[in-house]
Amino acid sequence: MTAPTRRHLLGALAGLAALAGAVLGGPLPARADQLADIKAAGVLRVATFDANPPFGAIDPKTYDIVGYDVDFAKAIATALGVRLQLVPTNPANRIPLLQSGKVDLIVADITITPERAQVIDFSTPYFITGQELLVPVAASDRLADYAAARIGAVKGTTGEQELKARFPNSRVLSYDDIPLALAALRNGSVDAISQDSTILGGLLAGAPDRAKYKILPQALSREEIGIGIARGQPALRARINAILVDLERSGEAARIYDAWFGPQSRFPQARTFTIAAQ
Repeated sequence: MTAPTRRHLLGALAGLAALAGAVLGGPLPARADQLADIKAAGVLRVATFDANPPFGAIDPKTYDIVGYDVDFAKAIATALGVRLQLVPTNPANRIPLLQSGKVDLIVADITITPERAQVIDFSTPYFITGQELLVPVAASDRLADYAAARIGAVKGTTGEQELKARFPNSRVLSYDDIPLALAALRNGSVDAISQDSTILGGLLAGAPDRAKYKILPQALSREEIGIGIARGQPALRARINAILVDLERSGEAARIYDAWFGPQSRFPQARTFTIAAQ
């Protein structure tokens, strides 16, 4: 093949790539092996929460983001031998950040669902919880009594979706984060708010008016939390799964859990799961 012909072919291929990018809504990122790219760059960019304790929140003393998810992100970066860069996010922006290539992983309390698995991949679950309702202390204890209630949920979460499916006659009001949802419950804009049981427990434990509220005993759903990974990255997914299993075997996963959910923590809850290979 002559040099001019090769140049013409390369130009044609570039044009086809640009056309495909335009059809799909934007340029196609070149990520043949994202794991190799992360190691070459020496940095792991992780989307995590900064207003969702105990998974991720701003430490008022250091102003750093700390939490259960943050500790896992740190452990993964250490295992990869790279520096960790945390990218604050909220539920609605988690997947777009990953799809746009602005982060390498989502470690932000993201529930594994069939719908999400159509657009991103997931690691093996590293946390399991359930969706529950927080209501005023004088309200009914029966979950069925909220079938037509005004219920607050965090935008872009499975809780929001579950409420709409479970209680089609309810009015689901969406908020950017859980503190805003609690504010809505306090001012009477909603009758209840929904979130993972651990988050609600932490929210209630840290509320100065916690005696005014309670968590209903019956859960809405079972939630398996995984790490979000871009589609088409089998090497990265396999490495993340291996790291998670190693953290379980070494006891580090349990130590991280105890730091945030153990008996001496602000959010005590027994660990009823282990991280297992898939």
